Amino acid sequence: MSIKISGAPCCWGVDDPRNPYLPPWERVLQEASQAGYKGIELGPYGYMPMDADRVQAELEKQDLNIIAGTIFDDLVSESNLVNLLKQTDDICSLITKLPPSPKEEGQRFAAPYLVIIDWGHDERDYNAGHLDRAPRLSAEDWKKTMGHIRELAERAWNQYGVRSVIHPHAGGYIEFEDEIRQLAEDIPHETAGLCLDTGHLYYSKMDPLQWLKEYADRLDYIHFKDINLTIYHQVMKEKIRFFDACAKGVMCPIGQGVIDYSSIHRLLKEMDYQGYITIEQERDPRNADSSLRDVKQSYDYLMSVGY
Repeated sequence: MSIKISGAPCCWGVDDPRNPYLPPWERVLQEASQAGYKGIELGPYGYMPMDADRVQAELEKQDLNIIAGTIFDDLVSESNLVNLLKQTDDICSLITKLPPSPKEEGQRFAAPYLVIIDWGHDERDYNAGHLDRAPRLSAEDWKKTMGHIRELAERAWNQYGVRSVIHPHAGGYIEFEDEIRQLAEDIPHETAGLCLDTGHLYYSKMDPLQWLKEYADRLDYIHFKDINLTIYHQVMKEKIRFFDACAKGVMCPIGQGVIDYSSIHRLLKEMDYQGYITIEQERDPRNADSSLRDVKQSYDYLMSVGY
């Protein structure tokens, strides 16, 4: 089994590129390198510059590769499709100009990936993790959303050779068990893979071990998070947005929360998973001074249990 551990700017609180408190992207790359990572994601569209020469110079300085770019936006609204297609073009154009990450033997698709996440709906954001009360899309809106995803994934692959992976996310319209199962029926693996996230699965009342096992044949990329159970139980009693829960510390360094990463390692070995796993730990960017410590603790913990 050959697994490469990479990082993501959300560990520094980078989720909304308009947030005035974000640390400079150069600092994020520098600290990711200091922590031992060899790869990192671009972060949300608009955070790192769309300037391949500038980004490449910084990556070379820090001995890093880009593992993925992300569309983190409203996948439902027809009026947003032009924007989504522009993001696809911009992200894929950038990541394919950068030095490629080495492909591991047995890895289905080479990085970098295009991670596709639905986001931007208050009615779901305030019900993140609450299977029983979160509103669902109508059959018509679901069908439109699946059509948008297919269009983005086909464009990324046909025009740029970039593999798309769909990431169920707490607080979006692709979050819960029924939605993931329907997604897997509606989007064939030839079109796009899955990027399952252990933290989002747990947050949304699913067992990460069970879901990684069940969708092993669709799993092209994985995100690891850990959850502070005490804070999780607190925020589940509140009317709170997902990232406000993260600002309260619901996500913690890997190995310090409730998720059993030794068992997940055994499962990935049985599955013969090859390729990249990205560590994430969403937070308030005003707390980014502790990010280097936390991402290093997460990395070191995974190394200590055999990753």
